[in-house]
Amino acid sequence: MATGKISPSVPVASHIGSKDVRYATIIAFLAWVFAVYDFILFGTLLPEIGKFYGWSSAAQAALATWVAVGTAIVAVLVGPIVDKLGRRAGIIFTVSGAAVCSFLTSIGGALGQGILTLIRSLAGMGYAEQTVNATYLTEMYVAARDPALERRKGFIYSLVQGGWPIGALIAAGLTAVLLPLIGWRGCFVFAAVPSLIIAFLARKLKETPQFEASREITRLRAAGKEAESRALAQEHNINYDEHRTAGFGTLFRGEALRATLAIGGAFLLNWFAIQVFAVLGTTVITSVHNVTFQNSLIVLLLSNVVGYCGYLAHGFFGDKIGRRNVIAIGWMVSGVVFALMLYGPSSFWIVIALYSLGLFFLIGPYAALLFFIGESYPTVIRATGGSIINATGPIGAILAGLGATLLLTSGSNWQVAGFFFGALPCFISGVLILCARPVKPAER
Repeated sequence: MATGKISPSVPVASHIGSKDVRYATIIAFLAWVFAVYDFILFGTLLPEIGKFYGWSSAAQAALATWVAVGTAIVAVLVGPIVDKLGRRAGIIFTVSGAAVCSFLTSIGGALGQGILTLIRSLAGMGYAEQTVNATYLTEMYVAARDPALERRKGFIYSLVQGGWPIGALIAAGLTAVLLPLIGWRGCFVFAAVPSLIIAFLARKLKETPQFEASREITRLRAAGKEAESRALAQEHNINYDEHRTAGFGTLFRGEALRATLAIGGAFLLNWFAIQVFAVLGTTVITSVHNVTFQNSLIVLLLSNVVGYCGYLAHGFFGDKIGRRNVIAIGWMVSGVVFALMLYGPSSFWIVIALYSLGLFFLIGPYAALLFFIGESYPTVIRATGGSIINATGPIGAILAGLGATLLLTSGSNWQVAGFFFGALPCFISGVLILCARPVKPAER
């Protein structure tokens, strides 16, 4: 393990065993699956909610936009809480928040769109679950001191991040089954149950030794034991000066600034492509190529299966050639493939093949990215840094939506809008990630 300023610290971790790591990995995976379940459920059922309350399509679109803004704000606030209270507490907090959000959504609309916007903003806790997971598992995998785990920890984390497509499919499948039986309100109440169970099970998680060391340094310093706190920081490879000034400001100083600007900028630009090709993918394809999807479920299954395979592949190769490199390659390839899809032949199978390949390289790198973020910040601001970067995603989606709408209303078409607000930003995001500090295999 390198002794650079922002390498993960490595306290003595004799009490972290393989059983603890397995349990942490399973809980993190389930927490992410059901956080995604709630996150996806709202978008899936928004037309039903709007129909129930008599809201127009424009009102629904405005609601979704403001919810995205609220989600980003809440996601930012989660990071400092996790750096203050702990990784274990962060998982319990975010999963419980997703459960509360699901339950309150079933009744919030009756109080007006403003109240529902505030309630759905709590979904930011569920969205932030991925960075809490990355922070927690980054530290747990290092603390375990297991050579076999050390060599493939990125691939193992990709299994956890793979909870996104699984959660999306669960949301779609259960909604199709439950909606006719219990209505949209019942679907949200039902969604709260598994999250509450996971939050209860998360009480048995162990806190990471890195956070415990960081908390002890803070306690000793507050007690006036400067020499002891400095000695402890040196023992655990923690930069004492950065630790002293922990907070949002630290993200924009020293080597942390490089990670914040490079990874944060790449994350924001890449969500342009997420919005255009993942969220609005079928709209773009049908508008550009006049391809008709007889069964939207097939497209849903395809995109999620391809995304899951992409997670595993990029997690695996991230352990081999470096996470920064595999992210950059994936996003640049994705940008090129989506451009080919937009301007290529309108043959159904060619379009589907290029779309699937583009999604593979667009979504897959996120398994490596979330873990890379955890490796790019010191312990004291690891969750805060992750939350800031994570929050740029919804902002990028909003900017892409606004830009595409501006082009379309000025007489352009989805082919042009998809290129300038999807394929091109995707390629640039891959170039920008190369500006981040590489984490060499020996430093992991």
